[in-house]
Amino acid sequence: MTIPPVASGFPLPPLTSPVRTFGARTIDFSSRIAVMAIVNRTPDSFFDRGRTFALDRAVDAALAAASAGADWIDIGGVKFAPGPEVSAAEELDRVLPVVQAVAARSDVVISVDTFRPEVAEACIAAGASVVNDTTGLQNPQLAELAASTGATLVITHSLARPRTAYAAPRYDDVVQSVVDFLRERIEVAMGLGVAESQIIIDPGHDLNKNTLHSLEITRRFDEIARIGLPAIAAVSNKDFVGESIEAPREERGDASLAAATACALFGARIVRMHDVPRSVQAMRMTEAILGLREPRQLRHNMTDEND
Repeated sequence: MTIPPVASGFPLPPLTSPVRTFGARTIDFSSRIAVMAIVNRTPDSFFDRGRTFALDRAVDAALAAASAGADWIDIGGVKFAPGPEVSAAEELDRVLPVVQAVAARSDVVISVDTFRPEVAEACIAAGASVVNDTTGLQNPQLAELAASTGATLVITHSLARPRTAYAAPRYDDVVQSVVDFLRERIEVAMGLGVAESQIIIDPGHDLNKNTLHSLEITRRFDEIARIGLPAIAAVSNKDFVGESIEAPREERGDASLAAATACALFGARIVRMHDVPRSVQAMRMTEAILGLREPRQLRHNMTDEND
């Protein structure tokens, strides 16, 4: 049966280079909303509170996420927020064995969430293909590393120095500020040799932003997407979700799916989520609604007799 083309009510901003290769896996972001699973090998991560701090639990969680349909595993060893000092050596001890184990057993995309070039370099050598820098490229050496290795670089909007507080952030127009910041940092990265096709962007929900700022970014995500590069919506269980519905961390799952779906309808091509199975279902359904993919089957009311 031939399925007619779908005219989407949510026209997505076009991408300058939608087809991206990450190690052994290629993703066409013109037809795929990728699910990035979160694996934090930290004792104090804001959501899981150390659930995957043990090495075997971190590896098992990453492989389970891949089996559940995650396109991408984001592995971190130091939380974004302020906390006890974690040296580069300790961070590497946390993340490198996870990268090695996952790369040996899966072709899933692996990113390392770090602001340290030495950690990123070792993880790239071990099988990671993405550097997820949540500090807004405050260390240009990360761009130089991406340029020399061919790794993908995630550039995130954030203003504070790594692991420092940024109290009461103020913006005249938060979305325009984020767009201007990202465009400027993209130019910095490209000036250091990173190809545009190696860059992914993240507006940084909740990073140096209050709940009103993060909601504004969500409802105007299309302005982020119009930059033309695949954009991440990292919304899972964040404080803006909890404050919006007055829910504790462990009760934000459904609202997180709603926020991720809203961002995807406005152009996000990657959602960074804790609950992988439900997020995969939500994004496959969102793709069908947007007309990016055909239904897996057509049976309901398709014949002269109802089932």
